[in-house]
Amino acid sequence: MALFVHLKTVSELRGRGDRIAKVTFRGQAFYSRVLENCEDVADFDETFRWPVGSNIDSNEILEIQIFNYSKVFSNKLIGTFRMVLQKVVEENHVEVTDTLMDDKNAVIKTSLCVEVRYQATDGTVGSWDDGDFLGDESLQEEGKDSQETDGLLPSSCPSSRTPGEKSFRRAGRSVFSAMKLGKNRPHKEEPQRQAEPAVLEMEDLDRLAIRLGDGLDPDSVSLASVTALTTNVSNKRSKPDIKMEPCAGRPMDFQVSITVIEARQLVGLNMDPVVCVEVGDDKKCTSMKESTNCPYYNEYFVFDFHVSPDVMFDKIIKISVIHSKNLLRSGTLVGSFKMDVGTVYSQPEHQFHHKWAILSDPDDISAGLKGYVKCDVAVVGKGDNIKTPHKANETDDDDIEGNLLLPEGVPPERQWARFYVKIYRAEGLPRMNTSLMANVKKAFIGENKDLVDPYVQVSFAGQKGKTSVQKSSYEPLWNEQVVFTDLFPPLCKRMKVQIRDSDKVNDVAIGTHFIDLRKISNDGDKGFLPTLGPAWVNMYGSTRNYTLLDEHQDLNEGLGEGVSFRARLMLGLAVEILDTSNPELTSSTEVQVEQATPVSESCTGKTEEFFLFGAFLEASMIDRKNGDKPITFEVTIGNYGNEVDGLSRPQRPQPRKEPGDEEEVDLIQNSSDDEADEGGDLASVSSTPPMRPQVTDRNYFHLPYLDRKPCIYIRSWWPDQRRRLYNANIMDHIADKLEEGLNDVQEMIKTEKSYPERRLRGVLEELSCGCYRFLSLADKDQGHASRTKLDRERLKSCMRELESMGQQAKTLRAQVKKHTVRDKLRLCQNFLQKLRFLADEPQHSIPDVFIWMLSNNKRVAYARVPSKDLLFSMVEEELGKDCAKVKTLFLKLPGKRGFGSAGWTVQAKLELYLWLGLSKQRRDFLSGLPCGFEEVKATQGLGLLSFPPISLVYTKKQAFQLRVHMYQARSLFAADSSGLSDPFARVFFINQSQCTEVLNETLCPTWDQMLVFDNLELYGEAQELRDDPPIIVIEIYDQDTMGKADFMGRTFAKPLVKMADEGYCPPRFPPQLEYYQIYRGNATAGDLLAAFELLQIGPAGKADLPPINGPMDMDRGPIMPVPVGIRPVLSKYRIEVLFWGLRDLKRVNLAQVDRPRVDIECAGKGVQSSLIHNYKKNPNFNTLVKWFEVDLPENELLHPPLNIRVVDCRAFGRYTLVGSHAVSSLRRFIYRPPDRSAPSWNTTARLLRDGRVLCNGGPSSHPTGEVVVNMEPEVPVKKLETMVKLDATSDAVIKVDVADEEKEKKKKKKKGSSEEPEEEEPDESMLDWWSKYFASIDTMKEQLRQQEASGIDLEEKEEVDNTEGLKGPMKGKEKAKAVKEEKKKRTQNPGAGQGSEAPEKKKPKIDELKVYPKELESEFDNFEDWLHTFNLLRGKTGDDEDGSTEEERIVGRFKGSLCVYKVPLPEDVSREAGYDPTYGMFQGIPSNDPINVLVRVYVVRATDLHPADINGKADPYIAIRLGKTDIRDKENYISKQLNPVFGKSFDIEASFPMESMLTVAVYDWDLVGTDDLIGETKIDLENRFYSKHRATCGIAQTYSIHGYNIWRDPMKPSQILTRLCKESKVDGPHFGPPGRVKVSNRVFTGPSEIEDENGQRKPTEEHVALCALRHWEDIPRVGCRLVPEHVETRPLLNPDKPGIEQGRLELWVDMFPMDMPAPGTPLDISPRKPKKYELRVIVWNTDEVVLEDDDFFTGEKSSDIFVRGWLKGQQEDKQDTDVHYHSLTGEGNFNWRYLFPFDYLAAEEKIVISKKESMFSWDETEYKIPARLTLQIWDADHFSADDFLGAIELDLNRFPRGAKTAKQCTMEMATGEVDVPLVSIFKQKRVKGWWPLLARNENDEFELTGKVEAELHLLTAEEAEKNPVGLARNEPDPLEKPNRPDTAFVWFLNPLKSIKYLICTRYKWLIIKIVLALLGLLMLALFLYSLPGYMVKKLLGA
Repeated sequence: MALFVHLKTVSELRGRGDRIAKVTFRGQAFYSRVLENCEDVADFDETFRWPVGSNIDSNEILEIQIFNYSKVFSNKLIGTFRMVLQKVVEENHVEVTDTLMDDKNAVIKTSLCVEVRYQATDGTVGSWDDGDFLGDESLQEEGKDSQETDGLLPSSCPSSRTPGEKSFRRAGRSVFSAMKLGKNRPHKEEPQRQAEPAVLEMEDLDRLAIRLGDGLDPDSVSLASVTALTTNVSNKRSKPDIKMEPCAGRPMDFQVSITVIEARQLVGLNMDPVVCVEVGDDKKCTSMKESTNCPYYNEYFVFDFHVSPDVMFDKIIKISVIHSKNLLRSGTLVGSFKMDVGTVYSQPEHQFHHKWAILSDPDDISAGLKGYVKCDVAVVGKGDNIKTPHKANETDDDDIEGNLLLPEGVPPERQWARFYVKIYRAEGLPRMNTSLMANVKKAFIGENKDLVDPYVQVSFAGQKGKTSVQKSSYEPLWNEQVVFTDLFPPLCKRMKVQIRDSDKVNDVAIGTHFIDLRKISNDGDKGFLPTLGPAWVNMYGSTRNYTLLDEHQDLNEGLGEGVSFRARLMLGLAVEILDTSNPELTSSTEVQVEQATPVSESCTGKTEEFFLFGAFLEASMIDRKNGDKPITFEVTIGNYGNEVDGLSRPQRPQPRKEPGDEEEVDLIQNSSDDEADEGGDLASVSSTPPMRPQVTDRNYFHLPYLDRKPCIYIRSWWPDQRRRLYNANIMDHIADKLEEGLNDVQEMIKTEKSYPERRLRGVLEELSCGCYRFLSLADKDQGHASRTKLDRERLKSCMRELESMGQQAKTLRAQVKKHTVRDKLRLCQNFLQKLRFLADEPQHSIPDVFIWMLSNNKRVAYARVPSKDLLFSMVEEELGKDCAKVKTLFLKLPGKRGFGSAGWTVQAKLELYLWLGLSKQRRDFLSGLPCGFEEVKATQGLGLLSFPPISLVYTKKQAFQLRVHMYQARSLFAADSSGLSDPFARVFFINQSQCTEVLNETLCPTWDQMLVFDNLELYGEAQELRDDPPIIVIEIYDQDTMGKADFMGRTFAKPLVKMADEGYCPPRFPPQLEYYQIYRGNATAGDLLAAFELLQIGPAGKADLPPINGPMDMDRGPIMPVPVGIRPVLSKYRIEVLFWGLRDLKRVNLAQVDRPRVDIECAGKGVQSSLIHNYKKNPNFNTLVKWFEVDLPENELLHPPLNIRVVDCRAFGRYTLVGSHAVSSLRRFIYRPPDRSAPSWNTTARLLRDGRVLCNGGPSSHPTGEVVVNMEPEVPVKKLETMVKLDATSDAVIKVDVADEEKEKKKKKKKGSSEEPEEEEPDESMLDWWSKYFASIDTMKEQLRQQEASGIDLEEKEEVDNTEGLKGPMKGKEKAKAVKEEKKKRTQNPGAGQGSEAPEKKKPKIDELKVYPKELESEFDNFEDWLHTFNLLRGKTGDDEDGSTEEERIVGRFKGSLCVYKVPLPEDVSREAGYDPTYGMFQGIPSNDPINVLVRVYVVRATDLHPADINGKADPYIAIRLGKTDIRDKENYISKQLNPVFGKSFDIEASFPMESMLTVAVYDWDLVGTDDLIGETKIDLENRFYSKHRATCGIAQTYSIHGYNIWRDPMKPSQILTRLCKESKVDGPHFGPPGRVKVSNRVFTGPSEIEDENGQRKPTEEHVALCALRHWEDIPRVGCRLVPEHVETRPLLNPDKPGIEQGRLELWVDMFPMDMPAPGTPLDISPRKPKKYELRVIVWNTDEVVLEDDDFFTGEKSSDIFVRGWLKGQQEDKQDTDVHYHSLTGEGNFNWRYLFPFDYLAAEEKIVISKKESMFSWDETEYKIPARLTLQIWDADHFSADDFLGAIELDLNRFPRGAKTAKQCTMEMATGEVDVPLVSIFKQKRVKGWWPLLARNENDEFELTGKVEAELHLLTAEEAEKNPVGLARNEPDPLEKPNRPDTAFVWFLNPLKSIKYLICTRYKWLIIKIVLALLGLLMLALFLYSLPGYMVKKLLGA
């Protein structure tokens, strides 16, 4: 059944424009093609077809809309035609001409003519009629799927069909199908029409721009991105994947570094905590801290791993605190915290810094939190660089709640939850040990049982749970659930579910599936808890051939991409949040396994029959290693089609029929002689018939299919869950389109095409349309019974996400402007990631399809295609992207064999057509094949039309000639040990291959060669081939004299096709050269510049083809060059080369380099440097500048690379290659003469900043007027803004007022004295270099914080400015502004630096320096302002596995520079004053004669060193190497420290250029054996010395002649300024009236006096000179930033662990030429010595202490109180008072004095202690700990351990002031809930008062357990010596004895006294009563005792 609509014409249109029609029926719309420039009649003549499933109802409506098509905006509706189909249903054929209605339903004049046919049900599926195949031939689609909305593309032209020929459009095409750039060929009569090339839209954009009158250069190349090239050019081919190597599963280096800083609020009394850190199975522990609840550790642990990323990210990091008792007992767990490595890695910078981990007790989930551990956690992979936040003194008291160790978006209160993983059953398990063992077993047991005993193991968050083992079952049924208890949301992302085979020896994994919790839950406010299923998940792993040892066992463990289906498992997952207050809860978190309720068969969906069809159109590039045995291809889906254990159709009663006996398996295998069972059901044919390969060339075979293409088909049965896949497909389509669009935009920006913003708007428009389309499509099939909760929730959340994404895209589109393109592009990338994430469906349905190549029945290589990509749907958007398309597949080796170089060679290239869908939808399964074939059915099946063919025979074939224009390649892979390659390219097309010539020793070959492939036979319709040619594969090889050529990379291309009836003329021909990215494995390996054209050979033979101009240059032999129309247009350039010198040349073949020379070559021309006669003595060249002229392409993008090669001239005229370097892009060296129209300095300055001008050339202009720029430090930011906008043509006065001390003081007074008085002006004598350093670090942190807050990235800003494209003066201004703004951010002066914030946060005024958190050179562009360093390489490029990096290939460095410019130059450049022609463009460079320099290296400190000793510490010391000098500061090593403060300076004399590479290394001192290198950093001093940024000695912020900030340069600022002006030929400096200086046309002002040591004021010019230096970048034409006084932070690297930072070193280097005045003594930066103090603590009394003991006699509560105290961390110095026995009221009197001597660093607020770690330690280790006094109260017990009652910890720098009386002392004082004034003992010196003592109760809350009255008195060591006191109550200055009540005596010392007190007073009457009662009882007893005897006596009368 189908409905056909033939839209003929639309007439009476108004105006002229591009028209498009949209035809809609039953919600499915088709678009016609676009008719360009129609007048009043649009002749569409197109037919659309809808296959209809149910009969058409007579009141259904067909709607046709006609639009004016717009390329940029949305289409505008002209009118609509609606027609009720009643008549059509009755008559099956209607032709109508009618008028249209506009959007207000008014009739308009425009009318249309349409014919509608309805083909009703006829019972059969219908045989093909030819009409159905006339599909899209005439439609040609271009490189990218519909760029409709973008509209920058010229659209299609009238069709070339004959009027009679009907063109059918099938369903299943894109909604925008016609606009998919569908370009039709022009009529012969209209050759002038534009028919664009089918390669890439870039040209079209260009041509469009030309048409818009932009007059762009037609020679602009389009840099074809990979996506562009390999995108399906029409809808018959899908995109091949270019990256070959499987990246999953390959091991990499990882390093996990964890610093445990401290723990707080640990729950428990008097504990000795240890923190254990586990990563995976590795465990490390900190040292033990005694009796404290808040231990301070600061210990650093490093774990190194070499595993694959998947394994790494699933490892669990577990931090646990153990309360450790002693050596004998292991200790009890207080609490633990765990997260997986992946969570850390996904953090920004891959780290958590200074965050608090919450501890919880896994054994008691109702307990709440158990404390916090503060730590840093970082995970580094190879090549990640971690930005460590700067380690400054951490004094800030942490806000714990605000800094929890949790990823963004996880709530701080995590709840306990149960995770129920329900395991129902599994199917399709492989027959495991069907091998030797099995046969033995069979012999013994005599029965053939299923030989697998499966069970399921689930691992999550470091715990594992197993189901029971189902013995001997291939279809096990478990119905069990594994229950995990963990905090929710969990910090472990993946759950691993593994089916394993239980075995007595060892269990093996059968298959593994990972459940990613992020995909099955949503944490939004409308989100849902993790939920899954019940659903089937498919498991993939190793191949199913059964041997005892499986080499691919790793794949079954889930490492790497599975190469075959293993089994499928039905599982479900649910999460329940626990209510921990519920008493019934089991509080343990052990894994439990329990029974689960079984689910019904149908819960996963109705099982449907699916049909998979495949046709092999071509098999080529089969690796010759596989031998020439017959080859067959096998396709499997699940177990269907698998030869070993394939499955036949499941019977209805039982789930699956197993082929038990061999014949049945046989039958499936040779299913061509098929027995049609069940009413003509067909058996599957899953493999192609074996065929012998034929030789293509020396590397590859191909299979000669020719015109007979083998087919396969497989029937399989799966639950029908297509909806899931459809939704995923819709999102994938949106994402693919978005990705392609974004690639385009990036490409346009990269190649500087015009209007990238228009394309981006188009992309966003497409995105929002796509999102809304998803909303309308995805909501179908709601009632589906088998939909799981996850299906429903996912659909809801996807719809929400896409709706908001559509909205955002709409708003974004409006914001896209020329200058915001880059930012918006970044935002779009986020959309893309989100879409890809949403599209990944966690509940599988149909397993993936595998295609295996078998050679001689041995499995060789495979490809895996996701089934959703092949799935058929009626709705275009839901269709899989490879369904009914020809897909190019490259087969790869399985498992580990595919790693590395083996994985790069293509095993085979298949052109394969695939279709997968329900059997009942099978009617269309051949629809996408290239047309022109006949089906060959299996023999018996002739009676049945519906039988699929077993092969296709193509009757139509076309002859073609392919011309490949190989122009050049660049940045290729170095394949030879010389560091070069001998490249040639091999081009494959269908089954032919040809090679270019080999060019020796180059990485940038220019082949300039045309290859012609003749007699190509392509099968199919000519028209289709034009739209859809096969792809060309180009492989680059390195020719070796010995052995086989080495593979260097591969790329794909689509040729441009010319049919015999087209003219070879613009715009399509001749084709243009394009760049193609070359890949090697997954890495890019260069670019290829080439063009490809495929020309049809018409009836007249080759005579019609454009002529080939024979070989032009005879010396190249029979090689044809690239013809004239295609090769680029050249013009003459001159390349000037500055030869400076060579450095660090390594030996070549063991011989040292002695007489090197540099050869420069570009485009066949070149120049040689002069010879260096003795490299040892002077490695510099004596002739500095040489030049050569060369013809280069006009288009800069096509410039060939420039090669630098260094050779060593040996005796007898031999020379050897030392190393080479290829400058791949000359762009940064191109000099563009300044534009005369603009004020000259402006442009020149701009170019200088872009690093383009290498000279001081260019005349300066001397304008007149003066602009005064007044830069005072206190200026608020806004004021600055207005001043910075300087005009080039005027002077500026820059006034910097260095605030004098008086001003400061005045300001202070003005601010009022409301602030705390203690922040007084710092005392000069107190300040030292370290004060300056710490102040600077605070400023840096503040700035980083502000930068993050404002989110501005300075580099970005610059970039945006560069792309601004403003012409002339404007650009300069912008630039100046950007730079100024940047200055403003960087200004060190706290006033200006913090702008308006300065007043609020008052800092003492300390002069600062600049602390760079990275290397200095990264801040100053590597100091390559005029001298560039080129690394010389030799040796092969390393691939990952041998780990050789770029570093190891460097054999030396060439220093020099290049300048490229078009000749002739404008006259005036050379006419400038002082122009020296020998230096050409390199005017004003210094001489390169040897020079002696004093190098002074200041090493401040190192942070985060990698531990080098077993104890997890290191003993670091500094070693410095420069030339022959080697300083090892071994005796000053710092013991056991990973953050050592060195504070040393070293002086070295060196002579440049021989000694210019400074190495600063940190070694680990070892008592025995050699010292280990921890890490080193290298600094190139020469570039710094000669740089215009003046990096010899940093310019300080202020000029002072004494004190801590003394000027350290031997030259004063005024001398430096004078010298700079002279060198740059700048007018000045003119020191005017005091406080002013004029340089060029800028005036600077500043203070004019200076104070000397004695406070005398003298006039000076230095301040203003310094001001001019600090603003040197504002000087026109020559200005650049000068290096400020600074400290740089350099990463330490260790050659053994390439790429992973081993710590950081803070240092700076000063250099002073020896021929200048000598510098002063080095600054003293030695570490501050701690000051000795003594703290005297007197404990006077306690009160309200809780009473712990029950009295022995009376049961009365009392306590034996004593007070213990220590200064934190020094438990060994703990001191106890005596005991106040028997306090009945909680009052205790002590009068006891503690003495604590300690060393204190005031600047860092830390106490320094040195002690031996253990008795075996060699020397003492220095620790720095916070200054905290701990006071505890205890209850003394004689026979058991003392009881801890409570404690308080006082931070001596800020603790609450004590209360005056015990009554006023409350618990809140300590918890900080009330605002108590904080005091510092270092300021107050003496404090007395009452403080509360706290402990935690059972509920973990603090309670008050006592109060203590104490007095703290701090003295310096000197004061303490003068005024000694005694410990306790001893002399001197003894304290009086406490007046304790008598009860306080000890009873066993004074028993009577105790008894008197206890008994007599209280219990007197009680005792008397007891005595009387006892007497009475005694009497009674005696009476009873004597009674019987007495009675007898009486009776007997005795």
